Amino acid sequence: MTFYSKEDSVDDYLFKIVLIGDSAVGKSNLLARFARNEFNPNSKSTIGVEFQTQKIQINGKEVKAQIWDTAGQERFRAVTSAYYRGAVGALLVYDITRRRTFDNINRWLKELHTHCDMNVVTILVGNKSDLEDGREVSMDEGKSLAEAEGLFFMETSALDSSNVNRAFQMVVKEIYNIFSRKIMMQSEAIKKNDSCWKRNGKTVALEVDVEDGRPKSALCCSS
Repeated sequence: MTFYSKEDSVDDYLFKIVLIGDSAVGKSNLLARFARNEFNPNSKSTIGVEFQTQKIQINGKEVKAQIWDTAGQERFRAVTSAYYRGAVGALLVYDITRRRTFDNINRWLKELHTHCDMNVVTILVGNKSDLEDGREVSMDEGKSLAEAEGLFFMETSALDSSNVNRAFQMVVKEIYNIFSRKIMMQSEAIKKNDSCWKRNGKTVALEVDVEDGRPKSALCCSS
């Protein structure tokens, strides 16, 4: 899993997150509600890819979520597939009033795992919870699918903003927690393996593989 951080500030991280799911499930309005607190009832289908960056404070550190809104139409899938690269989080969205969008979740999940790390943090989002009278997918069905696939789950409404911020923040916080654990693992591995020591007046340092915490090779020496 790849993480991005600004070299000049240890308090500033940038995580790429993708919004995926069938066309017209409300992905663009979820992003608009989260990023700008806006809702457009007449929003048109996204063509290609759009993204916005939103800042979130976690444990006193500033985290930037770069959220990509991918087109859901089949004819644009070849275009948007390249934009999965580097994503560490995903909101997998369906419309609770359209069962077909829920039935297609496994296809979207397969596509996500084809282009991303299998450990990408993913939340299954049942959108349009305000349209209870038109519901075709029960909350229990959503929870069961999420549990079976090892995903987080939440129902949202971009219209009335229910759970929108919570859904995005849940993904970002989990990514941040994983990142923090990897940094801690790196630090502990360095201490455990005495990977930085003095020899003949020079400092020798070892690079630590963040994925497994094991030192890989000597990087450099400096007087």
